[in-house]
Amino acid sequence: MEDQELIWLERAKTGDRVAFSRLVEAYRRPVYNLAYRMLGNAVEAEDAAQETFVRMYTKLDSYQPERKLSSWVLAIASHYCIDRLRRRRGEWVSLDEEPIAAVLPSREQGPEERVVRSETRDEVQQMVNRLTAPYRVPLILRYWYDLSYVEIAEVMGLSVQAVKSRLHRARLQMVEVAPAGAALTMTPAGAGGVG
Repeated sequence: MEDQELIWLERAKTGDRVAFSRLVEAYRRPVYNLAYRMLGNAVEAEDAAQETFVRMYTKLDSYQPERKLSSWVLAIASHYCIDRLRRRRGEWVSLDEEPIAAVLPSREQGPEERVVRSETRDEVQQMVNRLTAPYRVPLILRYWYDLSYVEIAEVMGLSVQAVKSRLHRARLQMVEVAPAGAALTMTPAGAGGVG
């Protein structure tokens, strides 16, 4: 799919609006989801998604082909959301999903397991809500989007070491705010298990 998206990108650079609308359609959901997780408000997330695509359109010529297109688009979205968070000065960001594979529902679960996982999901969301933006962003990108350290570094404009450091601190903060006796094991979305 990325090859087709690169073709659309090249066409969009020449003013092809249909090609650009295909790019928007391809990234509408991931951009909105990222914005919603970071901003915690559907209206703000929609505004952020629209602004992301406006900025993307104005920066088409700045795309570097050696980068993944998805990383470039998510970088634009996350930078815009971080700017909005900075303007809020201290408001907490709510997340609509949890980044822990152990609390994701499975089709084999019975009603009791779903209740336990729902309660765990709520606890995890409360813990993530307590993280500050510099730690929340890499956590979202790693555990919701399953991005590698290198990809997160590209999105955030940081070194890989800085990403690892922020993720480490985010995990430590999660442990600090975890309810007594809670077992917290974080696994990237694509890993499929608890690790």
